[in-house]
Amino acid sequence: MGEQFHESLRAALRPSAMDKAILVPRVSVIVPTVNEAQNLPHVLPRIPAWIDEVILVDGNSSDGTVAIARELMPDIVVIEQARLGKGVALAAGFAAARGDILITLDADGSADPEEMTGFVGALLAGADFVKGSRFLQGGDTRDMEWYRRLGNWGLLQLVRLRFGGRYSDLCYGYNAFWRDVLPHLRVESATGFEIETQINIRALLAGLAFAELPSREYARIHGVSNLRTIPDGWRVLKTIARLGLSERSRAGEAVRTQRAG
Repeated sequence: MGEQFHESLRAALRPSAMDKAILVPRVSVIVPTVNEAQNLPHVLPRIPAWIDEVILVDGNSSDGTVAIARELMPDIVVIEQARLGKGVALAAGFAAARGDILITLDADGSADPEEMTGFVGALLAGADFVKGSRFLQGGDTRDMEWYRRLGNWGLLQLVRLRFGGRYSDLCYGYNAFWRDVLPHLRVESATGFEIETQINIRALLAGLAFAELPSREYARIHGVSNLRTIPDGWRVLKTIARLGLSERSRAGEAVRTQRAG
């Protein structure tokens, strides 16, 4: 029943294949920032011209990030986030976006905006959710130490064992999806860097059709990342455990309901 409901919801909200041939869906790109003024000149001008909307969600930057963004892209939409945290920033950006397709892009120059073409193509081909992967053939990362690679691999194995799916990358922030799947991802419940893991797991739990595409992650151009390996890794682990327990609880409730009936 749940899957049938999801399919009918998507059919009602999303353009059909014939509609897509006539009407091109609008695409919004969400860019969270905290003191990225030096990096934005390497990022914003490279966003493809066919993108309909760019939303910059700023976390109280003190280096002129917002002014630089408006100078580089006069029509950029700027949102000041109420609380710090990448999850908070993305949730605010998603809520403000007007596009049919939503894409997340880091502002540090580590991701290649030109890869958006492939992401949107996969969505138009039938995927609900598309995620970049640094570990597929053709992908790469120059911004991950060996211990972070090991931690990412271990967390990925936990997700595979508990939730299934065949993701090759778990904690990467370059994703794209149709707006109508946003309610299934429940992004408002994650505040920090664990947001990527939650989105990936929620996509599995919702039975979304996903695609992984190889993506090249480059080293941050300027500045220091706000990612803290151990504290943020712990947040990711707790997110996996919390979602695993809540899913088990729902499964148990379904069994009890069936028995009662």
